Amino acid sequence: MEERYEASFMHYSVLLEETIEQLHIKPDGIYVDGTLGGGGHAFEVCGRLGSGHCFGIDQDGDAVLAAKERLAPFAGKITFLRDNFCNMRNRLAEEGVRKVDGILLDLGVSSYQFDNWERGFSYRYDAPLDMRMDRRQTLTAGEIVNGYPESGLYRIIRDYGEERFAKNIAKYITEARAQKRIETTFELNEIIKAAIPAKMRKEGHPSRRTYQAIRIECNRELEVLKDSLDDMIDMLKPGGRLCVITFHSLEDRIVKTNFKKNETPCTCPPDFPVCVCGKISKGTVVTRKPIVPGEKELAENPRSRSAKLRVFERGNESEKEGGNRI
Repeated sequence: MEERYEASFMHYSVLLEETIEQLHIKPDGIYVDGTLGGGGHAFEVCGRLGSGHCFGIDQDGDAVLAAKERLAPFAGKITFLRDNFCNMRNRLAEEGVRKVDGILLDLGVSSYQFDNWERGFSYRYDAPLDMRMDRRQTLTAGEIVNGYPESGLYRIIRDYGEERFAKNIAKYITEARAQKRIETTFELNEIIKAAIPAKMRKEGHPSRRTYQAIRIECNRELEVLKDSLDDMIDMLKPGGRLCVITFHSLEDRIVKTNFKKNETPCTCPPDFPVCVCGKISKGTVVTRKPIVPGEKELAENPRSRSAKLRVFERGNESEKEGGNRI
């Protein structure tokens, strides 16, 4: 059954011009938008294609429906796949494609997901605790809040939310749910607020970090990212580029570390005169420092303030894998 799509699906495409520029789009190339959203980045990619093709992937059914409408003028140039980008390699193989000229990921939660109250992503609206990007999955924020042991809650709030009061918040949640199931975002807000000393609540909304942590856990965001980057780099043709936009330090650290590992994979001790591990560089980190939004974009979209774009370019080593078909 198709999920309901509202025409209000809007997503400001962060670092749009910078990302398109870094992709070095060729008219006959094959490109993948692994986080399609409302189709903003894909629209610009498709507009630069001649005989080339774009694949748009998103696990959110609302996003796919919105993107299909927005990208209708490019019907012959784009294929839509509803899936998580961690399955990109297999899904493209099913389409007969093994190598591509460019891949982009915009890891931010869309404005639609934040602002559509019933999705439960935002602490600003009273809604059921959901937070699923793919509403076909069974795990929800409510199951995490009410089902994880106190130690598990503490771990994710500490590690994924980088919340200094994680231990106290986990304790308060555990005590509250012993009285009754925690059903809504506003119920959770009150519990988190009570767990944080009053003088410390001036540092932004008290729920911000905890919600980030629960959302990351619910959607396996960091795990998926870690498990996908190597595959994406391997899928690139020589000279092809992977562009990744992150929105918090945990994501950015994963991307930065992975890109560095793929550029300089040698594990030999520094005092070895020659490399004996046999690991070969897969390419070059294009962005020694991440690209960040300019003043104009920050003024137009304050949510972009934490965005960082990192780019990796595939090297020219010989490949044994087959070509592509489109």
